Amino acid sequence: MSKGKLVVISGASGVGKGTVLGIMMGKRPDLRFSVSATTRAPRPNEVDGVHYYFVTKERFEEMIAAGEFLEYDAHAANYYGTPRAQAEEKMAHGSVLLDIEPNGAKQVKQSAPEAVLVFIMPPSLEELERRLRGRGDTSEEQIAMRMERAHWEMEQRTWYDHVVTNDDAERCADEILKIISE
Repeated sequence: MSKGKLVVISGASGVGKGTVLGIMMGKRPDLRFSVSATTRAPRPNEVDGVHYYFVTKERFEEMIAAGEFLEYDAHAANYYGTPRAQAEEKMAHGSVLLDIEPNGAKQVKQSAPEAVLVFIMPPSLEELERRLRGRGDTSEEQIAMRMERAHWEMEQRTWYDHVVTNDDAERCADEILKIISE
């Protein structure tokens, strides 16, 4: 069996990555999602091992020291990372989608130059902020931090292989699926 593609999806918090990824996986059941580890608290309805592996800061730092991550980074006062063994196991069975931020994307591209990097842009900064506020679970301080981070992340799009705007989640998902099929 041939190894699948490693596909990195990035975009600012609130851009709709989760929605787009859900649509993509609904249309292509052969795609696998790489579950990241994080030190942030679960949001309502998030399940450990499905949405993220929720771990303590101490456990995450032990995993870093042991070289257990394909990539990792700290932002919004939390760690996020892709467990290496899980991603590699899934790639043996098909293409794997990673939902990670730009620093992690650079780490992946360095260790796996064949990876396909896709950056999702919001239609506007105003729409991005509206989406963050619409979650209803993000403090004003977190919204401010995420909007500041969004500016930096969007500047990083220039070195991605592809940039797609999420003005319509279905259309955005179809565009990324077309990229993956190339």
